[in-house]
Amino acid sequence: MNTEELYQQRLRRYVTAMRNEQPDCVPIRPFVAEFTAKYAGFTCQEVAHDYPRAFEAAIRCARDFDWDAVVPNMVYVWTGLGQALGLRYYGIPGIGIPHTSGFNYIEPPEDQAFMREDEYDALIEDPTGFLYNVWLPRISTEVSPVGGPATYRSHLALVKGSMAMLSYFQSFGPQIQRLRTECGTPSAIAGIFKAPLDILADKLRGYVGLTMDLHTQPKKVLQACEALMPHLCQVGLSTADPGKLLPIGFWMHRGCVPFVNPGQFKNVYWPTLKPIIEEFWKNGHQTLFYAEGDWNYHLDDFATLPDRSVVYHVDRADIFAAHKKLGHKFCLSGGIPNVLLSYGKPGEVRDHVKKVIAGVAQEGGYILDAGAIMQDDTSIENMRAMTQAGRDFGGYSSGSASLANIVGAAPTADDLTRPGMSGRPAPRVRPGTCFPWETKATELPEVTGDPALVKRVWEDVDGLANMFIWQILLSF
Repeated sequence: MNTEELYQQRLRRYVTAMRNEQPDCVPIRPFVAEFTAKYAGFTCQEVAHDYPRAFEAAIRCARDFDWDAVVPNMVYVWTGLGQALGLRYYGIPGIGIPHTSGFNYIEPPEDQAFMREDEYDALIEDPTGFLYNVWLPRISTEVSPVGGPATYRSHLALVKGSMAMLSYFQSFGPQIQRLRTECGTPSAIAGIFKAPLDILADKLRGYVGLTMDLHTQPKKVLQACEALMPHLCQVGLSTADPGKLLPIGFWMHRGCVPFVNPGQFKNVYWPTLKPIIEEFWKNGHQTLFYAEGDWNYHLDDFATLPDRSVVYHVDRADIFAAHKKLGHKFCLSGGIPNVLLSYGKPGEVRDHVKKVIAGVAQEGGYILDAGAIMQDDTSIENMRAMTQAGRDFGGYSSGSASLANIVGAAPTADDLTRPGMSGRPAPRVRPGTCFPWETKATELPEVTGDPALVKRVWEDVDGLANMFIWQILLSF
C-alpha cells in the first residue's frame, strides 16, 4: 500500500469513528507534544524555540508509529513569536527555566491581572479594540500603551510579531502535506476555539480575579461572555476545516466544577458556550471537546447538544461513565491515563487499553488516545505498547470506513432549527473586523471605478489584523 492509499484508509477510519459509527478498527490519534522531541532526539528547548525541528519530530513519530491522525505540531506555542512580542505569560525553555522543561504558562498575581476588575464595560463595548488598546500592551514587555511613547521597540515588536505569525502559519500547509505524502497520516484537527468564560479566566482576569468577579459582579461577567461569543464563534468558523471532516479544537480549562460552582456553570459558562457549538454544527463542523481534568459532573448538559456534533475527549474523568451518558450521541476519545503511560509497565498499558476498548468501543465511536497531551515524561516503550494494543484489540469484524458515506455528513433538519447564534444582538463592531470599512470610507476621497473592489481589499487586510490579535489571545 502506498502512502496515499494509507492516508485515505486512515482518514476514512478516523472520520467514521468521529461520526460515532463503526470503522474497520479503532483509530489511534495520540496528542503528542514534547514526546515527539524525546523520540526524535531533540530537547524541549529545540522544539519550542525552533519550530522546524518540532515539525520534523512530528514527522518522525508519524512515520515510525502506526497512528491514524496527528496534530502537525502539538508544541504549538512558538517561543520565537512569543519573544518577538515580549509575551509576559510564558516561561521559555532555556530562558529563566531549564532548557529541558516545556514552555510554561505564568499567570500574573491577582493585582497585576491583564484586565482590571473595573474594565468590563470597555471589554463589552468593543472586545477587539480592548485587546489592542489595553490587553496587548499589558501582556507585552515591548508594546507601548495608548498615550505612551511611540518607541522603536514598540513598533518593531508589532512588525516582528505579525510577520512571525504569518511565517509560522504559512508553514502548516507544507507540514500537513508532508504528513500526507511521506507518512500517509491525516491531520487530527483544524481550527481553534475556547469558551468565553475560559478566556476571561485564562488571559484576562486570571482565575482568582474571575472567581471573585463571579461573586461580586456576576452580571458583568455574563455580559462580557456574551460580548465575546460572536468573536470567538467567528474565529472558530474562519479557521475550521473547509472540507468539514476534521473537528474544531476546543480546549476546556476552568469552566467545570470545582473551578466554578454548579450555578455559575449553568448561568454563565454553559449558556454562552452551547449556542456557539450549535452554530458550528449548523455549519457542518464537529467540535472536539478536549475536556482537560474531570468534567463528568456536566455530562447531562453536554448530552443536550445535537447528535454527532461533538467528539468528547476524556482526561481524568471516568470514561466508562462518560460512555454511559454520551456514547449513544457522540464519539469518545482518550481515557488512557498519562501517569500510566509515563510510569507504568508496558503490560499494564496493554491491559488498560484492552479494558477501555472492551468497555466503550464495541459499537464504534471511540478513538484511542491518552487522557491529556503527552510531554517528554511519556515512555516510548509504553507508547509502543498502547499503539500495538490498539491494533490487537481494536478490530471490528463488520465495520466499514467508506469515505463516500461520510463526506458531507451534516446536521439534521431538527438541528438546523436550533437557535445557535441567531437572534442575538449584533455587536457594535462586526466580528472579523478592526476598523470597519463604513468608517474608513468617510475618510477617503471620492472612490471611482469599482468601489466594491476597494471595499473588499480593505476588509481582507483589516481581517488579517483581526486575526492577529485573536490568535494571540486563543493560540499563543
